[in-house]
Amino acid sequence: MNEATHQRQGGCLCGGVRYRLTGALRSVMACHCSQCRRSSGNFVAATACKTSQFELINDATLKWFASSPGAERGFCNTCGGNLFWRERGGASISITAGTLDAPTGLRIGTHIFVGDKSDYYDINDDAEKHQAWPGAAD
Repeated sequence: MNEATHQRQGGCLCGGVRYRLTGALRSVMACHCSQCRRSSGNFVAATACKTSQFELINDATLKWFASSPGAERGFCNTCGGNLFWRERGGASISITAGTLDAPTGLRIGTHIFVGDKSDYYDINDDAEKHQAWPGAAD
């Protein structure tokens, strides 16, 4: 199956939110910023796709929270599952990798905001590491 027709599905713990992704996904980006830590209890590991390749199958319990100017996070208001991050009007959506049905075939490729990480863990893999958003002045 080629990547353009590859479909993946995922959802939250209770099943109140289910989604389908078609096409290529970005490698997993681990974000260690304080907002991601507070919304998930740890760093967030997320992939992304074009919004045109993202489809909600069930959004009965999906809520969006404006977490910063111009960006919002999608979560399940029943089980609390942290599912999505998007810029309003953006061309892509980030999906927390742990909500994808396995196997994902994905790996962590990049760590971002590593200077903001908490003190209870270390980053010991060979993935790229950035102090901020990739492309910003590291």
